[in-house]
Amino acid sequence: MAAAVEPRAPRGVATEPRAPRGVATEPRAPRGATIRVGASPGEVRTALLLDGVLTEAWVERPARPDGVGDLHRGRVSAVAAPMAGAFVALPGGETGFLPESEASTTRRPIAEAVSEGMILPLRITRAAQGGKGPRVSARLTDADAARIAAAPEGAPRLVARGPDAPLRLAARHPSAAIEVDSAALAARLRGVLGARVRLLTTPAFDDSLEEEFDLLAGPEVPLPGGGRLLIHPTPALTAIDMDAGSAAGARGTNAVAALNRDALPELARQIRLRNLAGAILVDFAGMSPKRRAALAEPLRAALAPDRLARLVGFTGLGLAEIVRDRIHPPLHEVLGWPPSPLTRGLAALRQAAREAAARPGQRFALRAAPPVLSALQALPGALEEFAAAAGHALALTPDPLAVTPQIEEARDGA
Repeated sequence: MAAAVEPRAPRGVATEPRAPRGVATEPRAPRGATIRVGASPGEVRTALLLDGVLTEAWVERPARPDGVGDLHRGRVSAVAAPMAGAFVALPGGETGFLPESEASTTRRPIAEAVSEGMILPLRITRAAQGGKGPRVSARLTDADAARIAAAPEGAPRLVARGPDAPLRLAARHPSAAIEVDSAALAARLRGVLGARVRLLTTPAFDDSLEEEFDLLAGPEVPLPGGGRLLIHPTPALTAIDMDAGSAAGARGTNAVAALNRDALPELARQIRLRNLAGAILVDFAGMSPKRRAALAEPLRAALAPDRLARLVGFTGLGLAEIVRDRIHPPLHEVLGWPPSPLTRGLAALRQAAREAAARPGQRFALRAAPPVLSALQALPGALEEFAAAAGHALALTPDPLAVTPQIEEARDGA
C-alpha cells in the first residue's frame, strides 16, 4: 500500500491524530500568544499565534542552522577601508563581514579599530545570503564576551550556537505558552524556559495550521473579498501584485479602493509570515498613482506590529515601496522556490513517521525521485532520527518517474 506525499510541501503530516483547534493561551496584553513547535525528522517548525492567528512561521533544519546569534572567536583576514569594514575568517572556511559601526564601542575608523590577523570575539547578526558571508558584530554584551573568553584557545572557533526560533519567540513573548509535540525538544526547552513549556500528546500543528504553512510555499494568497495576492521573490526584490479578480465587481473606483484597503492587513501578515526582506514593491489593483497615496497611512498602520518593516513611500509608477530588514533567511530560501528536493523529502519523512507511529512493527519504504533521496541522505541525522523513533531504517527506493514521493510498506528483506 502506498501513500502519496504532497509535492509542494512544507506540509508535514503529524505522527499522531490531529490536535483540536484553539488550544488555550496564557493572556498577554494586548493579545494572547501561543508558540507551537512541531518536530519531525530533520526539521523543526515553529508557529507564533496571536489571538489564534498565525503571525510568524519558522522552518529550521537543525543540522543546517542559519548561524544568527552564534558566538565565535574570529580572525581578521582583511581590512577593507573603502567598504568601511573588515573581513573575518570564521569556522568552516566561511568569511564574515564586520561593518565599521560594529567593530568597536567607540565607533573608530575601521583601520584604527582592527588590523589583519587580530583575534576578535564576534556574534553573527545576519545570515549569509546570495553568496555573501554573514554579517558579524564585535559589540557584545558582557555575558557573551565572557563566554567567548572562557572558551578554549584558537581561532576561528565556534563558541556557542545562537537561539533557535522557539527560544527567540519565547524571549519576545515572555508570557506566551509554549506547546511542543516532541519529548526531547520539550526537555531541552524546559532547561531554559522552565514550566512555560508544555509537552503535547497530540501534534502541535492541526489541519488548519498545516494548511496555512502549505500556503506559504506558493505564490498565491486568496483574499477574503475574492481577490488574491501574487508574491514573486527575485534576487533583487520581492514583487507583490494585488489582483482584484472577480472582487472588483462593478469596477467602481470606490469598490476597488476598498478592496485594496481591506487587503492591507493580510498583505502585512504575509510579508511577516514569509520573512520577506530587502526591497518589497506592491502593485495595488486598479487605482491611479494619486489615489494610491491614500493607502499610505493604513499600510503603515498594518505594518506597525512588524518590528523589521517600514513603508518608504510610493514610486513614480505608484508602487508601494516597503523595506524590511534581513536577519534570518526568508522562508522561500529555506524551502526553495518552488519547494526543493530536500523540502519534499522532509515532508515525505514526516509522512513516513506518521505511518510508522500508527502501525508499530510495520516496516516502511520511501519511493521517490533520486534528487529527493539524495537530499535526505545528505542531511545529517534526518534518516537516523526516523530510524530511532520507528525502530527500523526507512528503505529508500529510487524511482526517476516518481513525481510525488510515495510511502510504501517495505518488502520482506528490505
